[in-house]
Amino acid sequence: MKKQLALASLVVVLTASACGQQQDGAAQAPTETGMKGEAGGDTAMKSGMTPDPSNPYMASETDMHDKMMAAKGTDAAEMWTRKMIEHHKGALSMSEVALKETDDAMVREMAQKTIDMQTKEIADLQKMLTDEGKAAQ
Repeated sequence: MKKQLALASLVVVLTASACGQQQDGAAQAPTETGMKGEAGGDTAMKSGMTPDPSNPYMASETDMHDKMMAAKGTDAAEMWTRKMIEHHKGALSMSEVALKETDDAMVREMAQKTIDMQTKEIADLQKMLTDEGKAAQ
């Protein structure tokens, strides 16, 4: 039961983070390296959030949210693709935290499966962009 609860909690955190909406409505311009948000550093601090030692996922969650909000495209298809790339990268980051922070075999197995699947899906999404003549991100 404890393992199922931990796994369910991880899924809820991933889903909730991905579904967050930008409240201020401000548009963010692409950076020189593509349509990414801020890179590096403590994104929780950049977003004005107070770090929470009880949540080892906060930096990953905030980084994913910021980068999804910054991902733009020339149309709905490109924007969806770019946002999904950032969403999947967030899943990778959170899974890496899970592997580092827990010894729970069931969570570790699912985190590794997530890394394997999301890595392939990121490559597929990048290929979709380049096949359309768009820059990968």
